Amino acid sequence: MTDTRDAGPFEQVLTVTIAGDVLSRAEARAARKLSGEVKIKGFRPGKAPRQVVEKVVGSETLRREAIDEALPTVVADAITDAGLEPAVAPRVRDIRDTDEGVEVDVLVTMWPEPASLPDYRGREIEIDRPDLEEGEVQERIDRVRDQFAELDDVDREAVDGDYVLIDIARAGGDDIVNDMLYEVGSGRLLDGLDIPLRGSKAGSIEEFDTTLPVPDGEPEEAVARVLVKQVKAKRLPELTDEWVAEVSEFETVAEMREQLAEDLAAMKASSARMVLAERLVEDLIADLDVELPEALVDAEMEAVFHNFAHQLSQRGVSIEQYLQLSGQDQDAFIADLRERSSRNLKTRLLLDGVAAAEGLEVADDEVTAAVLQLAAAAGVSVEDYREALEEGGREQALAGDILREKARTRLVELAVPVDADGDVIELPEPERADPPDAGAGDEESDGGAGTATDDEDEQ
Repeated sequence: MTDTRDAGPFEQVLTVTIAGDVLSRAEARAARKLSGEVKIKGFRPGKAPRQVVEKVVGSETLRREAIDEALPTVVADAITDAGLEPAVAPRVRDIRDTDEGVEVDVLVTMWPEPASLPDYRGREIEIDRPDLEEGEVQERIDRVRDQFAELDDVDREAVDGDYVLIDIARAGGDDIVNDMLYEVGSGRLLDGLDIPLRGSKAGSIEEFDTTLPVPDGEPEEAVARVLVKQVKAKRLPELTDEWVAEVSEFETVAEMREQLAEDLAAMKASSARMVLAERLVEDLIADLDVELPEALVDAEMEAVFHNFAHQLSQRGVSIEQYLQLSGQDQDAFIADLRERSSRNLKTRLLLDGVAAAEGLEVADDEVTAAVLQLAAAAGVSVEDYREALEEGGREQALAGDILREKARTRLVELAVPVDADGDVIELPEPERADPPDAGAGDEESDGGAGTATDDEDEQ
């Protein structure tokens, strides 16, 4: 028997009954399980009779184990009969004895559905204009020229960007480096070194305060002396058609300029679309009228926390160390975690709603293309990756990720980007990437397969 009652927005409490005969069979199974886990004198593991097991562990323990044994099936059947689709694992609220057996109150939380979506068609979002600034193309060209620069000796004071040939030693002590070619202003070697080098000339000897590394110990403060032997200035190659043809795929300077301008414009437009998407979603979820069930937020918080803790652990940092380094206290961290979790959930609800409103769907070949790309990125075969998706129950989640990304793209297409003056910005259409080749990622690999996940904010 199952009773159902509302427990809040998008939540129901199911009262299910574990009948006496069902409970009795569950106690038998629990006793067999406990007899294999608990050492009982005179019996081999798993061979002690139920009465002996109950005497050793206690009737209350056996009853609790039996309820835990029977409850998942009873609850799953009740949820199916009630036509509910839980968003998170059901939670037990209360357990009590009755004449018929045991009654259990179970909280079932469903995915919330906003009553309506914010008006997203034609919504104006302010972004910076992705126009090419004067000199940006020349700056890119000069970077290429810099890669082929030569160094000439100069008889003048060194400035940032020059190279100096130097010896460094402790003041009145051991040598640290000899005949090192160092770029002035790079800050790459020792703290404080650039200060005496700026304005130095060949033959200059200057002392400076610095910090020297100590093997297996804390760095120590020291006074060092630097001798400048030579000052060298970069000489960039002359920008000619001949030089361009020699070092690049272009035949002329004009061709190089034109292609670099196109590439820069495309990069800026892509960056502008990313900013537009981010600000648009933030703007829309601020207008999204939906009350999130606490159980759903708690589950998302736990997922975000474990993901973040795992990322920290890979860097050798604990949560306690992170809080110390970031200057956050525990309460502020938890509040931020809850806010991020709520934003994650609202973003998902928004994108799911837009996908439904716009009639967006995910085709089988789109899932296949995503699997090919993800398998290649993970360095595993497509077969291994598909198997990992199936074992983790991630096939549907992957399709959901693709659908939500399509909804995000659709939102950007329907939005109106404007500048600070309110003038409309015309963004060029993004280039559509060709799907990966069907044979990609088929090579065998010993690597492990990963699974795709919904986007989650890092702390």
